[in-house]
Amino acid sequence: MVNRNLVREFDVSEEDLSDAFGEIAEGDASWLESKYVDVNQIVEGKIIRIDNEFVLIDVGYKSEGTVALNEWEDEDDQPEVGQTVRVLVEDVEDTQGHLDDRGMIVLSKRKAEKIEKWLKVMETVHENDVVSGEVIRKIKGGLLVDIGVNVFLPASQVDIRRPHDIGEYIGKTIECLVLKIDEARRNIVVSRRSLIEAQRAEKKAELLKTLEVGQSRIGVVKNIADFGAFVDLGGIDGLLHITDMSWGRINHPSEMVKIDDELDVMILHIDYEKEKIALGLKQKTPSPWENVDAKFPVNTTVKGTVVNVMSYGAFVKLEDGIEGLVHISEMSWTKRISHPSEIVSIDDVIEVVVLRIDVQKQEISLGMKQTQSNPWEKVAEKYPTDSLVTGKVRNLTNYGAFIEIEEGIDGLLHVSDMSWTRKISHPNEVVEKGQEVNCKVLSVDQQRRRIALGLKQLDEDPWVSDIPSRYQQGQLVKGAVTKITNFGVFVGLEDGLEGLLHISELADHKVENPQEVVNVGDEIEVKILRVDSEERKIGLSRKRVEWAEEDEAAAEAAEAEAANRSDSTDLKGGIGGDSGPLFKAATAEPVAEESTETAEAPAAVEETPAEKPSDPVSEEAAEADKVSEETAESPQA
Repeated sequence: MVNRNLVREFDVSEEDLSDAFGEIAEGDASWLESKYVDVNQIVEGKIIRIDNEFVLIDVGYKSEGTVALNEWEDEDDQPEVGQTVRVLVEDVEDTQGHLDDRGMIVLSKRKAEKIEKWLKVMETVHENDVVSGEVIRKIKGGLLVDIGVNVFLPASQVDIRRPHDIGEYIGKTIECLVLKIDEARRNIVVSRRSLIEAQRAEKKAELLKTLEVGQSRIGVVKNIADFGAFVDLGGIDGLLHITDMSWGRINHPSEMVKIDDELDVMILHIDYEKEKIALGLKQKTPSPWENVDAKFPVNTTVKGTVVNVMSYGAFVKLEDGIEGLVHISEMSWTKRISHPSEIVSIDDVIEVVVLRIDVQKQEISLGMKQTQSNPWEKVAEKYPTDSLVTGKVRNLTNYGAFIEIEEGIDGLLHVSDMSWTRKISHPNEVVEKGQEVNCKVLSVDQQRRRIALGLKQLDEDPWVSDIPSRYQQGQLVKGAVTKITNFGVFVGLEDGLEGLLHISELADHKVENPQEVVNVGDEIEVKILRVDSEERKIGLSRKRVEWAEEDEAAAEAAEAEAANRSDSTDLKGGIGGDSGPLFKAATAEPVAEESTETAEAPAAVEETPAEKPSDPVSEEAAEADKVSEETAESPQA
């Protein structure tokens, strides 16, 4: 019977084996020595007649036997009357009448030859023997090899790496290792791969004893992958990685090597435990990075070709094996670049400046913008302080608006510089994105690349003459209550201008809670106590609306005496040391919430205006720069 485990091992079906060996009678071969003519016996007979289809042979039986004429191949000696031949008895006369249609026994010359060849081979061939034969044809699942009889070579056992077409072996004489002999079916399965592996194992052991790092060896390319090529050194394969093929950039190993190429490679590393060898090809030539700093000194301008474009920059080849990175931040002084492909494309020839060289890491940082003049170097000259500029609102933040006055040059219009009198909580109350506005240059910080702009500075400061001329001490005015705090009431006198009515100036009697007297929205009449242009404050009083001049004089005297007793220099809204400060003109930041202000003593509480740094582009702006769209950074070279 067929060894089914063997069939499964090599993915060989019984149909494949039948195709390979044909059908041969099974059973014990001892009948071949029988002196009687019987079924499945090989006997000698004499040819007594030949016709168009059959050859009549006398085998010494009571009736002659026939052999089909087509069993003699064209290349065989053709049958002749009187010739002696050996044949297999396939069927004999018996009670069942098992004769051919002419009443004769059935013989086979071809099967007799096959059996005799098998017996001859079995005398000399055993499992694990090495046999040699010619590949005669390709069948389903493998090849037929003639070693005296046809043996089966499964496709998986043709070579270590299965060839693309096993048919290329037809006509070649090959050596194989006998894997299995199935005597019952009289077939043999062989393996060329096992023989090669055994031979390579011997060569590998010998080769590993002689290999050393730094040696040069001749090898043959056996396989190519995306990451490199496997090179046979004569018993063991080494990996020639793509990065060790050339000092220059290559996209695939097939650009450098081909199957069966003979290469002179260098041994880079040997892992004796795992029997892995790393090979190098580029190491056979000097590294172009030697003396690279002499060839491309820092701050020199050179030409190169763009070979790759990434999200963070572009790689530029300066010469074979030497590439540098132009980071996206080094491409333009002013343009806002979302991706380097907006500026360069692969194969572009561009001028660059060498910025930094790291020979150890084999990295060069390059710059494109450095080949052009920096527009920020002329900003102070182009936009002097107090000059007028026109720009477009590019971005809004909670502390101001960025105004683009030319491509890549922004100025900051801080909320505190938008209005002299209005209390602005967010810049969108004054400007909107995309709007074109006129501004005045307040300052230029060329080193930090910042320009401070002002909108309110286009008009005269109303606190210089306008407000003092319209609001004077002792004047009676009307206004609406805009906000109530624990220390007093804010009264809107006009758009953006408020005064403080301190709690001590609400009524003649002592007021614990201002809401007992007025509510937000009430229109009330008040008297102006003081107008401080320098501090931009107006102090109001409600209780003094009906006072006579002598009452005013007495209150002023009492107030002056209280001031002498106190170190406080604040302007007070009323009489006595517990009087609150005058109100400062509305600024960028909103007045503190009442819950916060209640913690302060009335005399000490003062509404804190929005702090505006000496540099209009405040530390808030610096912090915002970190998260703004123009300072997002990508990996540097």
